[in-house]
Amino acid sequence: MPDALMTDLIRWLAGQFGTELFVVRSVLALIVLCLVCGMVGALVVGNRMAFFSDAMAHCAFAGVALGYISVLLTGVTDPRERAATAAWLVPLVMVAFGVAVGAGMVFVRDRTGLAHDTVIGVFFALALGFGAMLTKMIQQVSTVNLETFLFGNLLVMADANVLYLCVALVLVTGAFLWRYNHLMFASFNPSLARTRRMNVTVNNYLFIVLLAIVVNLSIQAVGALLINALLVVPAAAAANVSRSLRQMFWLTIAFALSAGLLGYYASTHYSFKVGNMAPVDFAPSGVIVVATVGLFFGSMAAVAVWNRFAPIFGGKQFRRPVNNPNDPCGMDHPFGQCP
Repeated sequence: MPDALMTDLIRWLAGQFGTELFVVRSVLALIVLCLVCGMVGALVVGNRMAFFSDAMAHCAFAGVALGYISVLLTGVTDPRERAATAAWLVPLVMVAFGVAVGAGMVFVRDRTGLAHDTVIGVFFALALGFGAMLTKMIQQVSTVNLETFLFGNLLVMADANVLYLCVALVLVTGAFLWRYNHLMFASFNPSLARTRRMNVTVNNYLFIVLLAIVVNLSIQAVGALLINALLVVPAAAAANVSRSLRQMFWLTIAFALSAGLLGYYASTHYSFKVGNMAPVDFAPSGVIVVATVGLFFGSMAAVAVWNRFAPIFGGKQFRRPVNNPNDPCGMDHPFGQCP
């Protein structure tokens, strides 16, 4: 079984580093999570689809409900067998539902001509309403804590969930090796991509599939309320200090990893105490997101200081967006003139 192999790997790593199993499991999951969110996050910011990724995260609640309905339809009655079936069937249904919702958003937008945020709002309401409608059913057929899908918990992840994240990393890496230039170009300027005979429609749907995979398989690690921050904020910080799309892509991955490891370290080594209450540990997912926001404002400050003193030392300033209608990369390209 693949999850058994993952369990053996985690035990071997724990033995090599002389630490607890849950520490190896959570750090391994965090590294893989930051890698996939960093890669896809560059496309999210490039496509100006932060609200889209947030909607996809919240649509996961409906995916969870459909997943457990699918478990009931299998006819399994034994609690242990039902739990084993849910372990692989629920994530599969969540990803499939996420892909369907994302594709539906694009299809409706193209057919109706409505603004993108309007279409997203419709599907957002549908998915949340459907998930809330079936909440009691989930609680009756499963012992799963729904707060896990809201806030996530790196410290109690199952080995199977770590395996799913590794599968997501392989799929996302393969997609970028296959169509990196097409995906990045189509995300930042679809019009120019079409003039160069790139199939923007295919790239858009491929992006949706990648986003659905990453969001739905990452929810148990950082939660639906926080996954959007990990997708958007490191990419926004990278855009502040990048001079090209390629720099932004690699810096997004670096910032996501840095914030993830820094946030995890802070959450496990520091606690919070007020008055006579016992010290309370910080939740890892929340600290990680706060660390990403800190990186964002730090990147803004670094650029401001650099642009102030760069002329003195003969350095090159970071370019700011310009309103040039003749710029082929668009009037609000994050790197100023087309890089």
